[in-house]
Amino acid sequence: MTGHQNHAALCVEEAEETVEKLRVALVALGIVLPSLGLDRVSIARSAPCPLVELGRCSVDAAARLAAVLLAGPDDRSATR
Repeated sequence: MTGHQNHAALCVEEAEETVEKLRVALVALGIVLPSLGLDRVSIARSAPCPLVELGRCSVDAAARLAAVLLAGPDDRSATR
């Protein structure tokens, strides 16, 4: 594997780990984004630059996400 290929593979791996961390954090708050994942087009390029696809979700999930994001740090545990 060349240096460029190795760097690209590491970028994709880091992006996958980040998506999984986000998924775990959201689930801990009772929020599920069913389409959460990596944007396939962004990783199919010759020089991958991964983008996170948040995708579609229910209105309830969107409302819960908004509530968590708008809550102050001390209020975040109360939104679970």
